[in-house]
Amino acid sequence: MKYRDSGVDIDRAGRALKRAGGDVKSTWNARVLSGLGAFGGLFDAAGFTRPVLVSSIDGVGTKLKVAFAAKRHDTVGACLVNHCVNDILVQGARPLFFLDYFATGRLAEDVLVAVLAGMAGACKANGCALIGGETAEMPGFYPDDEYDLAGCIVGVVDREQVVDGRAIRPGDLLVGLASTGLHTNGYSLARRVLLDGGAYALDDRPPQLGGTLADALLAVHRSYLSHVGRVTAAGVTIKGMVHLTGGAFLDNIPRILPAGCAAAIDTRAWLVPPLFELIASAGGVAREEMYRVFNMGVGFVLVVDPADAPRIDALGLADCLGVIGRVEAGAGGVRLEP
Repeated sequence: MKYRDSGVDIDRAGRALKRAGGDVKSTWNARVLSGLGAFGGLFDAAGFTRPVLVSSIDGVGTKLKVAFAAKRHDTVGACLVNHCVNDILVQGARPLFFLDYFATGRLAEDVLVAVLAGMAGACKANGCALIGGETAEMPGFYPDDEYDLAGCIVGVVDREQVVDGRAIRPGDLLVGLASTGLHTNGYSLARRVLLDGGAYALDDRPPQLGGTLADALLAVHRSYLSHVGRVTAAGVTIKGMVHLTGGAFLDNIPRILPAGCAAAIDTRAWLVPPLFELIASAGGVAREEMYRVFNMGVGFVLVVDPADAPRIDALGLADCLGVIGRVEAGAGGVRLEP
């Protein structure tokens, strides 16, 4: 008996990784010191005065279930990278390198190549090297035609430039940056409401969406690295940043608030995209639950001094929603207005 007889085809994995090799190498720069297939990725992290490494690890949740059903695997890899980039960006870090974990019951070469292509494209766009990863074929562990996906990112920030929210004070303003949709959170509820009960199919075209439901649900999670770079280059001091992931407004914003501060969100300050309204109406989801589960069209929040908000407006960022709330005195928490 051979390993292949048990369901693991090493050659198939090797072929897929070889096909994806060009995409992976396209993310490399002079700091990458190792090659494809090395046991560990080598990266030269010199060039910082007092470097602080910032790391994070995450997945894309049950958004994968939508990718499986739609048989579209070109966006979830990019979602994973951008999600991780945003997670370390909130502390002021810029990404250095990324590692992925792809596990499946039976490896489908074309699927792995598509996932890695999306991942590599996002890494390249964020100036981040895709330096290594793990491809695991585990028969009997996953359902047929499904896989799991996770990623680890390492970035760096000079100690003097770490953003930790300590400078936030009552009166500061919250500036929102638009999301591209659900990003990578709330899919278990969204699938239950929209798909599991048969209300919609992925190829349906609800008129308010301007495309198929699959297009809306598989939209790539946006990276805010370039947005933050433009804001800081304009001389704006960012006191705090929030990536609206699991927990959305009600659970994520309090994570950066110092003692004695709370937040108020003006829910009239931006137009909630129709996908969120479709979920709320189809499932009878309460307003507070929506703002705790979904980003409601706001993917990232900057906390700035009131004097700096007009300077951000003057930049003309296409995805900037403007002021969406404020910091106020209080014992933490987020209040939705009206």
